[in-house]
Amino acid sequence: MNTLRPGMSSDDVKALQTQLAAKGFPPGQIDGNFGPATEAALLAFQKSQGLLADGIAGPRTLVALGLADDDTLPSAIPDVTVDKVCSMFPQTPRPNIATNLPYVLQGLVNADLQDQPMVLMALATIRAETEGFVPISEGQSRYNTSPGGQPFDLYDKRTDLGNSQPGDGAKYKGRGFIQLTGKANYQEHGKLIGMGNQLVEQPDLANDPATAAALLASFLKDKERPIKEALVAGDLRTARRLVNGGSNGLDRFEDCYWRGNALLA
Repeated sequence: MNTLRPGMSSDDVKALQTQLAAKGFPPGQIDGNFGPATEAALLAFQKSQGLLADGIAGPRTLVALGLADDDTLPSAIPDVTVDKVCSMFPQTPRPNIATNLPYVLQGLVNADLQDQPMVLMALATIRAETEGFVPISEGQSRYNTSPGGQPFDLYDKRTDLGNSQPGDGAKYKGRGFIQLTGKANYQEHGKLIGMGNQLVEQPDLANDPATAAALLASFLKDKERPIKEALVAGDLRTARRLVNGGSNGLDRFEDCYWRGNALLA
């Protein structure tokens, strides 16, 4: 059974309504029309099961209802082309996208982040963090370097980032597609992508395109559920904050996300 959405009419919708009623979530008239009552019943069922409450009967919801056997989410990866990403990154040189997009997409595949919302989240994050579509190191600013101080000294004692001594700030400054920052993140996500402590010992590896892509995917995977909840609510500011901790680059993030959403619809 394919994904079912509000506004659809079919025998599959009737089957959905029948199962919702059988599970104790009556959708009103069982008529094969996916209207507001069916959506409300579906949302209630999804919340009861701890599923993403988006009012859409996708693979995971259909499996929970006993209407499907495979809960694999549809992959948006085949639809993500260099041309489409160039439209999402209007100021970015095409060769940068052509060179690095395959690494990013493979990183998302490896992390099982192939559904459209998370693919768009990854691309929009890159647009906000490193619009040139290349992994880069963080530059100095008033937010990371004190007046007349050593580069990145404001990060040196950021225990929330796992830094504890002079030099940690510069050593573990932001790098890659996602601007991974802080010793704790280098340690945690380095292990999650199979590098052990190598990333802590050689932090510049975070700017290797394949490694940068894996780190981007790892960071997003760790926050997948709250990111999706924010995206379902149309709250891109919160989705951005979950990655960045603030709203830096929000205008670019939103522009990229909505451009991509239209292109992949």
